[in-house]
Amino acid sequence: MAQDRANPAPPKRPEVDADLLGHRRPTEPAARYESGPVATPDLNWHEPNMARMYSYLLGGKEYSPADRRAAEEALKLNPDGRLYARANRAFLGRAVRFLAEHGVRQFLDIGTGLPNMGNVHEVAQSVRPNARTVYVDRDPMVATHGRALLATDANTRMLELDLRNPGLILSRAGELLDFDQPVAILLVAILHFIPDEEGPEGIVWDLMRFLEPGSHLVISHVLASERTIPAAAAAYQGATTQVVLRSQAEVGELFSAAGTELVAPGLVRVPLWRPELNEGLARDDAAVVDLVGGIGRKER
Repeated sequence: MAQDRANPAPPKRPEVDADLLGHRRPTEPAARYESGPVATPDLNWHEPNMARMYSYLLGGKEYSPADRRAAEEALKLNPDGRLYARANRAFLGRAVRFLAEHGVRQFLDIGTGLPNMGNVHEVAQSVRPNARTVYVDRDPMVATHGRALLATDANTRMLELDLRNPGLILSRAGELLDFDQPVAILLVAILHFIPDEEGPEGIVWDLMRFLEPGSHLVISHVLASERTIPAAAAAYQGATTQVVLRSQAEVGELFSAAGTELVAPGLVRVPLWRPELNEGLARDDAAVVDLVGGIGRKER
């Protein structure tokens, strides 16, 4: 879908950043994850890859020319793409801190992507130093970088597994996490890569059904809109993973399918999920960020 010439794209917004707790910083330079030398596997750098494209949008360093080209094509159609990525990352930080402050000590982050600002274990351990985190991603490069980052942290682990095999994920994660205690499952910006025919509702049900009451499900998901549909088509054409856009009602149904009840403020645009600083700026961001997020709690 070409940009409607009668309705030109809005002017480019100023670069912004968020710290690991999701605080917005309009003038400071972007944070970077500095990994140092890491031996990465022999991967196909000629096809766009979702983890590397997301890293590019966040200001990271691990991406190929193909990833940069795909992301820049999407930015031509939706100039706020970088804001989407950073708003999503800030939501993740706020959600993890909220859960840790409310007693959650165990986190299972599936589809984690490349390490960047505000890694889950860092946020959780800033509140609860003994918090345990298991990261899961099917991308070999993500797994390699994750293991390098976590080599000295006994309370954190990286698994190279696929979201579409929830039983194996829970089995392996149980080597570190205690499933007799509440766990937070994080599915942040990952379920829009699961098509309907692969049963996202069944996946979230399988992940949550054996967890103890007091466990939580965190989801963020890109919405179908005039901004996101053409940008998604451009970004993921020829990519290793395709994107599926859904309505807000359809995203809400995923929480219901998992047997959870949304906690306040419910399922909202991610800048509006418990903004901690500058609510006016959060409202401005929410007007252009077609990305919703929320937390569901398992009551029984």
